[in-house]
Amino acid sequence: MDSFGTRGDSLEAKFAYDQELQFKMIAKRNYRLGMWAAELLGKNDSDAEEYARSVVKSDFEEPGEEDVVRKVVGDLADTETTEADVRAMMESLLVEVKKDEDTA
Repeated sequence: MDSFGTRGDSLEAKFAYDQELQFKMIAKRNYRLGMWAAELLGKNDSDAEEYARSVVKSDFEEPGEEDVVRKVVGDLADTETTEADVRAMMESLLVEVKKDEDTA
């Protein structure tokens, strides 16, 4: 294979790696969001972890993060937590996850 083909293969591999890394970071963010929401809901231990996993799974309903926002906001409807609070926490947690990846 010529160097152009090799370069193309390398770029494809990097793109696939970056996509996989982004997927993992979003899943970690969603898990941490679920743990945060579980605390607000008064869940503890295994119930909190189960809830956090359900938040991660909710991200598979449709492309983007609106499905996660909808789930968490809906679940927190009986609290004083707003959609803006949830979105701010999502942003904060994504920064935290990215920082964790950079130091790993």
